[in-house]
Amino acid sequence: MKLSHIPPRLAAGAFILNTGIGKLSADDEAASRLHGMAAGTYPFLAKIDPPKFVRALAIGEIGVGTVLLAPVVPAWLAGAVLTGFSGSLLRMYLKTPGMTKEDGIRPTQQGTAVSKDVWMLGSGLELFFDDIGDRRRKARKAKRRAARLHGAHAA
Repeated sequence: MKLSHIPPRLAAGAFILNTGIGKLSADDEAASRLHGMAAGTYPFLAKIDPPKFVRALAIGEIGVGTVLLAPVVPAWLAGAVLTGFSGSLLRMYLKTPGMTKEDGIRPTQQGTAVSKDVWMLGSGLELFFDDIGDRRRKARKAKRRAARLHGAHAA
């Protein structure tokens, strides 16, 4: 793991893990509120019972947080997971009435808590592209090295 990958993985992972653990003890009112917001953006979720939805959401958040915090998980995978997670939250932010001002982008006071997830999206994309770039550079370097060695043996 690169040293530069530790801060975004630690910050986002700890935050998401804590949020997921907190949702495990959500009461019926909180479950209904979270379920309603999610179902407004993702209508297929309306068929799920709110407490079951929140439990599944909590388990999912715990999983995302754990992936980010586990140093054995490659950065490209951790970045992809964080990008998908934060992207789904940002879609909810953009599609939920009352979260954005008239321009459809800038947050209202109600939307500020969700709009901050744009930073998690940026961190996820950085982790993904940085690690993919490193892997491509290493592969090109290995290919050049193999070509040099093959050329030396042919002579």
